[in-house]
Amino acid sequence: MGKVFGNSYLIANVTRMHGGAQKVVYKIDCSNGFSCVLYVWDLTMNYFQEEIANENINAQSYGSHLFEINNRYLTAQGIRTPACHDLNKERKCYSFDYALVEYVSGHKAEVYFQHSDLRVQDQVFQRLGDMITRMHGNETHFYGKPDHGGSNAGECYLLQMENANMQLAYASQHIDSIRTNQSRLLDKLYELESRIEPRSRYGFIHGELGPDHVLVTDDLEPYLIDIEGAEFYDIEHEHSFLEFRFGDFYRYLKNDNLDPDRMLFYRFHHHISLTSGGLKLLHRGYPDQQFAKDLAVHHTRCALQFIED
Repeated sequence: MGKVFGNSYLIANVTRMHGGAQKVVYKIDCSNGFSCVLYVWDLTMNYFQEEIANENINAQSYGSHLFEINNRYLTAQGIRTPACHDLNKERKCYSFDYALVEYVSGHKAEVYFQHSDLRVQDQVFQRLGDMITRMHGNETHFYGKPDHGGSNAGECYLLQMENANMQLAYASQHIDSIRTNQSRLLDKLYELESRIEPRSRYGFIHGELGPDHVLVTDDLEPYLIDIEGAEFYDIEHEHSFLEFRFGDFYRYLKNDNLDPDRMLFYRFHHHISLTSGGLKLLHRGYPDQQFAKDLAVHHTRCALQFIED
């Protein structure tokens, strides 16, 4: 803190913030009234370190490098996200990368689901919808991170096919109903994939944009957090996630020009992936075990609905 901000920034309190399956987050309060946030990318404290080591899809949303390039890109495009005060990747004193990031005072967007003033709700979610539209409107002919420069060939949804196969295999080891219906679920996955037509334009998406990844200031301005997974991709990947994470409030965020086949495919993929993700958090000691269990149970139910007659 002294090196970055000066010797007058004396630490008064450090509080670990809730959440964080892939990085550890602390709030730092100084005696002079200044506050900021510390991000720590310590792989030993990542609940998906096995998947990252195997370079599967989780590796696309972990690490200081991804935070750095996405923070720079979003800021340049006028998409609000907490500013990066300092990013340290030297690893001279510690075995991990870390960053000091702007502290944004406010609440997560999910708090506004229950807000008593409908005008406030309108303002918050309309502003968020406008932000998402602007972000998705940044298009390119390749998918992937902003620094890839068009090196990715093929169709991006095929990555989700591969991931869904792996996550389904994991879930089938632990959930009887998934194991019993594994072949039918796979058939449905390939059926939905077969309907998708080729595409060569991709929008910039957050990648996991739930209401817990949006901070809303006291002035009702939304900020995006946990941005490491942001990239150019099918925007249907984002919208199919927004649809069930925001529920009735998705009406503020929806886009009328989406591909329904991609929407259905990605929706099914999300349910499979979150079933497995909940199980892994449950098995790997995630602090909120009830959340992990509920996540797996709910998305198991949702995935199975796709194959009901």
